[in-house]
Amino acid sequence: MRPPRNLRSVAKRLLSFTRLVQGVNVSAVTSPLVWEHVQPAAARRLLTGAVDAFAERGYQATTTRDIASRAGMSPAALYVHYPSKERLLFEISLYGHNAALEVLRSADAGDTPADRLRSLVSAFTAWHAQHHTIARVVQYELAALSPEHLAEVATIRRAISLQIEQVLTDGMAAGDFAVTDLPGTTLAVLSLSIDVARWYTPHRGDPEALGKLYADLAHRMVQA
Repeated sequence: MRPPRNLRSVAKRLLSFTRLVQGVNVSAVTSPLVWEHVQPAAARRLLTGAVDAFAERGYQATTTRDIASRAGMSPAALYVHYPSKERLLFEISLYGHNAALEVLRSADAGDTPADRLRSLVSAFTAWHAQHHTIARVVQYELAALSPEHLAEVATIRRAISLQIEQVLTDGMAAGDFAVTDLPGTTLAVLSLSIDVARWYTPHRGDPEALGKLYADLAHRMVQA
C-alpha cells in the first residue's frame, strides 16, 4: 500500500534536507555564553574545550592533554578544577540533559494534544540543531559515565520521555492519536529530534525550519 500523498511529500522534504548535510564534516564552535553558570573562567574554558573535543574525537580518544590544550592550559591545571575526564563528561551531560528537559517543559503548550505535540517536537528538534555539539556528546557518550553518574542522568532522561509520553496519552484519550505501542512511539518521536545532533552542521539548513518539518512528520505518525 502506498503512503498518503501528504505523508510522501513530508518524507520527500525530509530527504532533501538530509542530503544537504550528508558528507559535511564541520567542527562546530561551542559558545561560551552557554556555560556562563560555570565559574571560574578557567573551569568554563575546560568544559567548552571538552565539549568540542568529545564531539570531534569521541570520549575514549580524547586525552586530558587535548582538553587542556583547547582551553589554553596545561594538563596539570585540569585537575585543579575537575578530578577526572569522566567528571567533565558528567557535568556536560547533566547540563545538556537539564537544558533539553527545560526546552520541552517550556514548549508544552497548545489547545489540543496535536498542537502540544507539534510544539514539543519543533522545539526539541530545533534545540538539537542549535546545540548539536553539546547534544552529540550528551546523547552518544553515555556509556562512558560512571554507574552513579549514569543513574543521575537517566532520571532526567526519563523525565524527558515522560513529556512526550504524556502528550501521546492525552491524544489517545481524546481520540486524536492512533498509538498501539506507547513506549515504542515515544522512543520514535524522541529519536527523530535527537538524531539531528548526529548529522547537523551550522552551515546547512535552519533549525527552526527543521523543527517545523519534524513536528509535521511526528504528528502524521500518530494522527488517527
